[in-house]
Amino acid sequence: MILFISMLFSCKDKISVIESAFPFEDSIPEMIAKNVGYLESDSGKILVSLTSPTMNKYSGNNSLVEFPDGFKVVFYDSAMNVKSQMSADYGINFEKKRLMEAKKNVIIINYENHEILFTEHIIWDQKKKTIFSEVPIKIITKSDTIYGQGFESDETFSHREIIKPTGVFVVEQEEEK
Repeated sequence: MILFISMLFSCKDKISVIESAFPFEDSIPEMIAKNVGYLESDSGKILVSLTSPTMNKYSGNNSLVEFPDGFKVVFYDSAMNVKSQMSADYGINFEKKRLMEAKKNVIIINYENHEILFTEHIIWDQKKKTIFSEVPIKIITKSDTIYGQGFESDETFSHREIIKPTGVFVVEQEEEK
């Protein structure tokens, strides 16, 4: 009897180790799709498009969509002109929380301001329509290269705040009258 009870306790520990090794509730995707294209529109106007070579959908209490081979998201203005885009080598979208996490070679391009951001990790909060990062970033503008320890921006990358910015900047002085 003692041997049986000890086996039960030892199995429980191994089960918890096995469960913690799988990040998803159900380790087998409910759906796998190849060459995915997704459009989000409002009143017939495209707002966002997403493309990815592979998409894995997991269901359950914490349903999510994983993009293990990377993704590209394009944001459009009201005239359906491309405003900005974001791409990464890996992505995961937590559907109920409306949070998308991008990792590895994350690149955000703002076509209006002609700026490019490079980082290794960002989070896109779709409810708040913001993008933020707490890891080092590099932004290339027309005239400057700016480094920082993170940033927060609107989802079109038009308005941003850089955490601990560094770099060489061109500053124009006003002439005295």
